[in-house]
Parts: sequence; C-alpha cells; structure tokens
Amino acid sequence: MDTWLGPSLCNTLPLSSSSFSSSSSMAASSSHHRFHHHRRCYSNPNPPHTQPALLVFSGGTAFNGVIEELKNFTNRVAHVLPVSDDGGSTAEIVRVLGGPAVGDIRSRCLRLSDQSTVEALAVRNLLGHRLPLDPSQAKSEWLSGKCGMPSTPIWGNRYSIVEGDHFLWKDVSKPYRETIRAFLVYFQSQILHRAEESFCFSNGSIGNFFFAGARIFFQSLDAAIFLFSRVSDIPPDSLVLPVISTNDRLTLGCELWDGTIIRGQNEISHPTRGTIELIKKGSFSTPALPSRIKRVFYMSSEGKNLLHEVFPSVNAAVLEWLNNVDCIVYGMGSLFTSICPSLVLLGIGEIISSRSCLKVLMLNGTWDRETNGFSASCFVTAITDALNRTYGEPSNRLQNLPNQYINTLLVPRNGEIPVDTDSLAAQGIFDVILVDSIRDPKVGIIYDPSSLIRSLADLTDRYMKSQVNGLIDTRR
Repeated sequence: MDTWLGPSLCNTLPLSSSSFSSSSSMAASSSHHRFHHHRRCYSNPNPPHTQPALLVFSGGTAFNGVIEELKNFTNRVAHVLPVSDDGGSTAEIVRVLGGPAVGDIRSRCLRLSDQSTVEALAVRNLLGHRLPLDPSQAKSEWLSGKCGMPSTPIWGNRYSIVEGDHFLWKDVSKPYRETIRAFLVYFQSQILHRAEESFCFSNGSIGNFFFAGARIFFQSLDAAIFLFSRVSDIPPDSLVLPVISTNDRLTLGCELWDGTIIRGQNEISHPTRGTIELIKKGSFSTPALPSRIKRVFYMSSEGKNLLHEVFPSVNAAVLEWLNNVDCIVYGMGSLFTSICPSLVLLGIGEIISSRSCLKVLMLNGTWDRETNGFSASCFVTAITDALNRTYGEPSNRLQNLPNQYINTLLVPRNGEIPVDTDSLAAQGIFDVILVDSIRDPKVGIIYDPSSLIRSLADLTDRYMKSQVNGLIDTRR
C-alpha cells in the first residue's frame, strides 16, 4: 500500500485509453491525435475513457527500469531526453563524427521497443549489444566477428557485424537486416573518411552506431529517431523527443557555489580521468565536488578553452506537448545532468508554470555525486531554480514559486534522502506519497516499478476526476 504523508490534491477517476499518433519528434509536429480504445492493466469497473497523456523529463538510465510497467498504464507518453552526454561510447562518436549525443535516446528507444516476437527480440538484442570493454577485443568483434561466436566459417568473415554474418543477425529477416546494415555500413564509412582520427570501439553500442549513421546520412536527429523508432517497433503513441533538436555537438557546463566552472556532463557527474571503465554513478564512487552545484548551462563547443555560455533553442515539439499533457513528470535520475539540462531552456518554465495539470517529482532513493547531502526540498529548489533560470542571464529569469512547477512528491520507502515536510510545506508542496521500494545491489534503494506506476495511475485518476467535477460545477 502507498502511504500518504500529506493531503491529497483530488479524488478518484477511472483511467482509460487512447493514443498519440507518432513515434518520433519528426512525426510529432505534423500529427494530431488518432484515438483507439483498449483495456489497461490498472483497471476499474467503470468504462474506459481516454488514456492520460504524460510528459516525462528524464535521463537514459534510472527511469528505464519502470518503462515496461509504464506501458501497462499508458502509452501516451512523451519522453524528453537531453543530448549533452559526453561519456562512454557516445563520447567517442561525438569526438570523431561530431553531432549531438544520442546515448540516452538510444537507451530509451530500446526500452520502448517491441519484444513480442522472435524477430523483434533479435532486433532489440542487436541494437542493444555492446562490444567488449577492452579496445582490441572490441575492434576484433566489430571488424572480424570473432568474439563469443560459434566456431563455424560463416561467422568468421571480416566486418561480420556490418556484413550481416554475426550471430546477432540470426533471427533478423532480410528487410530488417538490409535496412539496419545500410546505416552500420554508412557509419563505418564515415569513420574511414576521418582516417586522421583513430576510433576506439571500446564498449561500443551497436545501437549508437546505427543512430549515428542514420543521423549523418539524413543530416537530421529527428529523422534518425523516426527511423530507429520504426525499426525497433516503438508503440506509435509513444514519443522520444530530444529536448534540443539539433545536428550539432552540445556541451553541458556547471557553475559551483564556490565559483568553479566544470565543462562536460561526464566531468560533472562521474569523471573517469580519461581511463576506460564502466560508469559508476554512486555518490562515493568518485571524488566529491568541491562545492554544491549552483546551476547548469550550455557552453560553446568551439575549442576546448572557450567557456562562454550559449542558448540553444528548445525542440518545438516539446513545447507543444507540454501545452497539452495531463501530467508532467520529473523522473528519478541525475538531477543536474539528466533532468536540469532539459529545464533551463527558454520556454520550458514559462509553459509549466502556466499549466494547472498534475506535476510530479519522483525523488531519488539515494544520493549521488551531484546531490550528496540534499534533502527533498533541495531537489525542489534545484528544479525551481533551473526552470526560473535564477542564476542565468538576468533578462531570461522568471520568478515563479516552487508549487507552480511541482505539486506532488513521490518518495521511495526507506530512501536515504530526508523528506523535510516542513520545508516542503513552506514551498507550497503538501502532497508527499511514500511508494514501495526495493534494494538494487548496484544502486541502492530504487522504486518498486509496479508500485510506482500504480501510484502515478492513482494520482492521475484523482486529478482527472477533480477536473471533471470542476467542469461540471462551473456549468451548473
């Protein structure tokens, strides 16, 4: 059972179903709502109406764990993701080929992808495959297909992944195989055209390679997302939206309270000091920041020593969806490098503060390097400052109150982040709901996925019921 720590916003309403009509930001701008009806898992005895529409701000890791459960509640979800990651396999693609980071987008697309048939699962496994961490082994698998494969001649061809002879292609039919291969071949050709740059395949993601090949071929991030969505068969009513629709490289920076400027998302959240290693995001896995983060912003990518701020434009599809969704969710994850990069852009705070919809913050279960020592109200303050652009360009600042951006907090039971209800109340936030949690051996306390989505479904039911009742009252 969920535990309520504060008064509820509204009453109960049965949820229902319907769908948005696009599977990428490319299609979002031209699509208006195609509606169809189906039964949802969180059922009630009342007839189904329209599935609620959600917009989720998140990164590419923490929120992924609840995607399957979210599908059972609603598919009408716009997933808004940053494109400023500069770590791991994504960093190497950006270094050699340029362009925005697609790792978080690829990760969310894979979680949304179909796995109901043998072929769908094979495509998902192929695009989700990572090469070995050791650079020489990684290059050997990509170029010769010798790592971990059956000992038959067909698997030994040079460029076997690109040529379609790798064992991962086994259950992929020819139309899918030739479509995916075309962009992997194009990705490889782009690397060869930049012979002066030595590409490192360590821990490389086949999905990232496919994404990069498609983006460069079409010269469009939106087109690459559209293609990936079709190939991986994402539900047509789900959207994956880059918060900035660009074909250029983006660099995230942060300013600490002691005046220190840090350049690059990886350096902010989990610096690796140039070594090749798997990312560990725990609060004690890397040295502590010299002081707390004051703000994040975008920096010039032209040259390593230019630190001046730039102001990229938000994806217009994100603004369109913000204006129409029933619920806005700030997902769990890295606060300053996964959530705030989407919030600091012009137009985001303006629309969210103007909406009367449900606005839910999913509090993290553990601290990380960015939030060590934070209480729940500190998370609210950071999100408010990002949306208000409090410490940015003076002419761009807003002065909205915290409860204009957040009206409900979901908190994992037994999480290590203190829930300071008095401070939250002073911020105008009274709905604080405890949700069942589980302990992940690698991360710590995380939400139990089914409990989290059930709580979100109940909240949305209550909110939509209150809206209907309010509409009825005004007509009497």
